[in-house]
Amino acid sequence: MAVETPVDVGPAPTGHRRIVPITGGTMIGPALSGTVLPGGADFQVLHSPELTELDARYIVQAAGGALIHVHNSAIRHGAAADIARLNHGEEVDPAAIYFRCSLRFSTASKEWAWLNDVIGVGTGERFPDFVRIAVFIVR
Repeated sequence: MAVETPVDVGPAPTGHRRIVPITGGTMIGPALSGTVLPGGADFQVLHSPELTELDARYIVQAAGGALIHVHNSAIRHGAAADIARLNHGEEVDPAAIYFRCSLRFSTASKEWAWLNDVIGVGTGERFPDFVRIAVFIVR
């Protein structure tokens, strides 16, 4: 997914908050391929210098045109220096960061209705201007 520069809301009593706009992207897989539409966002809480909670919501348009809402909840953990570099838009070796997620899907499409009843799990990698997520459907 392509992402823009985060909006840093700052530290609040409930944690340091950031919002990362999602501007597009491509989903490619054996079960589903499509386009990530612009307009989504990743709402983040930096709980500590090592731990970030992610709550991304975005729309995928399947190859046939169906719209699928994705709710991706994740955690990202690593050494404080590596997380700080990620948060400043610098590249960090993905092997140095624990980035795991769970995904729920919602669609009105009859073709993709089975997604309403499954959970996806995945691993993520954060780069300066995009995020790569490998998703596996749990049935």
